[in-house]
Amino acid sequence: MDFSEFSAFLLRRCSVREYEPEPLTDEDIHTIIASAGSAPSAGNLEAWDVVVVTDEDARLALSDAAFGQSHVAGAPALFVVCANYVRSMSQYGERGILYAVEDATIACTYMMLAAHARGLSSCWTGAFEDDDVRDVLGLPPHSRPLAILAVGKSHAPVQRTERMDIENHIHYNEW
Repeated sequence: MDFSEFSAFLLRRCSVREYEPEPLTDEDIHTIIASAGSAPSAGNLEAWDVVVVTDEDARLALSDAAFGQSHVAGAPALFVVCANYVRSMSQYGERGILYAVEDATIACTYMMLAAHARGLSSCWTGAFEDDDVRDVLGLPPHSRPLAILAVGKSHAPVQRTERMDIENHIHYNEW
């Protein structure tokens, strides 16, 4: 893939909040997670874990934990990506907390892009009550949920939102 193809791929991806009820295939789920396994990570420790949620009751409970965001309940699959502090802290001490957050964030980004490459849509959701997500999924204390990635086939036509001009983000040599 050349850069223009890559750029077009990125520009076609956008957050989608309405999904067809059709479940993801096992191959879709495996491919999305396997893609995260190729993400860079601090010390190659891969300090992230993912809980795949397809059960309707669990998706509804996670939607409640996410302040009632309906796309969380409506997606046929959720990938709850968690930072695994112990895995990273074993090598890096307290700094490992940050590295685990970074590892999980990068892994989730790779999952989102893998879903897009498979013709699926997604929405990264970061607004939720951590403790409620912990309770629904039975997460261990050394794991922090960072994102709920809703994935499915788009119900509505995909429309990209207006973005800031890239120049608004760039600072050279100092702020």
